[in-house]
Amino acid sequence: MLLVALTGGIGSGKSLAGEFLSALGATVVDSDQLARDVVERGTPGFDEIVSRFGDLVLKDGNLDRSKLGEIIFSDPKARADLEAITHPRIRDAFAQVVAAAKAGDVIVNQIPLLVETSGAARFDYIVTVSAPLELRRERSIARGMKGYEFDKRVAAQVTDAQREAIADSVIINSGDRDSLLRSVENLWEGELSPRARSKE
Repeated sequence: MLLVALTGGIGSGKSLAGEFLSALGATVVDSDQLARDVVERGTPGFDEIVSRFGDLVLKDGNLDRSKLGEIIFSDPKARADLEAITHPRIRDAFAQVVAAAKAGDVIVNQIPLLVETSGAARFDYIVTVSAPLELRRERSIARGMKGYEFDKRVAAQVTDAQREAIADSVIINSGDRDSLLRSVENLWEGELSPRARSKE
């Protein structure tokens, strides 16, 4: 199988690229979704978060993700504490997906913090989706994010140049959906699918 990391900053379009890869036949695993799954109410991850952050991050007995986000993007120590709780569990959940895969499969891990977690070595191939910062900001605000929230998240992440430096392929997503789809199709047909077949 071929293990692919798909990364990019907030608003870059990596999620849409992941959707296109899924439609083309890849098994796409979203680390953000895994991050939610491993801290659902009733899980050990949930208990650890409440133990670390207190009832302040609860709303109606569930995690108040908005409040938790406010805390961790304002306090690097708090963010590191949360990542120490979630990241090992996310990696374990992804490992289970990989264990169930077949020869020739393309497994794509959509992972925004690839550089920040020094995770590149775990993958055979790395794809970075980049876009101009102002365009990323516009897209994020159009999805309901406040401008100051976007600024905090960008400040907490590495730059596009740092992501591109570790990438095998870089997709510049500064156009429309069709342009991104063509870029993803070219990547699939020219790189990912042949590499997966060669490993069978």
